[in-house]
Amino acid sequence: MPAPNAITPDKLARLVASASAPRIVDLRDGPAEAIPGSLFPAHPDPTRWGYAAGSSAALVDADGSGSAVAAAAILRSEGVAAEVLEGGFAAWAASGLPIVSLRHLPPRHDDGRTWWVTRARPKVDRIACPWLIRRFVDPEARFLFVAPGEVLTVAAQQQAEPFDVADEGVFWSHRGERCTFDVMVEAFGLDTHVPLVRLAAIVRGADTDRLDLVPEAAGLLAISLGLSRIHSDDHAQLEAGMAVYDALYRWCRDAQGEKHNWSSHQPARGKVSA
Repeated sequence: MPAPNAITPDKLARLVASASAPRIVDLRDGPAEAIPGSLFPAHPDPTRWGYAAGSSAALVDADGSGSAVAAAAILRSEGVAAEVLEGGFAAWAASGLPIVSLRHLPPRHDDGRTWWVTRARPKVDRIACPWLIRRFVDPEARFLFVAPGEVLTVAAQQQAEPFDVADEGVFWSHRGERCTFDVMVEAFGLDTHVPLVRLAAIVRGADTDRLDLVPEAAGLLAISLGLSRIHSDDHAQLEAGMAVYDALYRWCRDAQGEKHNWSSHQPARGKVSA
């Protein structure tokens, strides 16, 4: 049983990459890897992080007994439901839970966010990749959508990381039969996380016209094209697409065994006694 105001690695793992996940605040100094979805505050004073009363946070330090304890207490005094990760990052790693490599993370802007730029009118990869980044890498990442011919110019002008662009100088792009989502999953060290490996096959099939790879690829393509017809604003489409990928990830994680037909969820008929 966890200590008061603490959360176990297993419990936090169930919340990671979900829309309802707490802010995961990593207080370690310059880590090379982290819990998926971690934030790294630029200021040491928790009262300056701007977390609203009623929100939730999970504080992470090396072993659960360092700076996270005081930071969580300060946040609770501000009305934030703040907990300390029991055992800290060491316990998370020892449990074999997913870890994000930060080696390829682009530099952060003055606002503390990573900036990314890609082609406008996204369909599959250009929605899947932002979902992956926001849920596993940088929850506050900013995405810019511009005309194809302007991506590299805007990238240079705004120090934004280009992705899903066919250019030899762009790291985040298709490689052979793999799409950009595949490349990101591998580069961020998430290619051993089975649910993401399953999701990557669906994205790859939908994005590269390989609907034979997995049955779900055709459905994702249909939904993606439908969303692009519904939304003329790329950011509105991204927000709508986040829910689609949240659902697909949860299916890949823990719903594959559930079946459904017209009668599977009907109430059982009771017997009438004589």
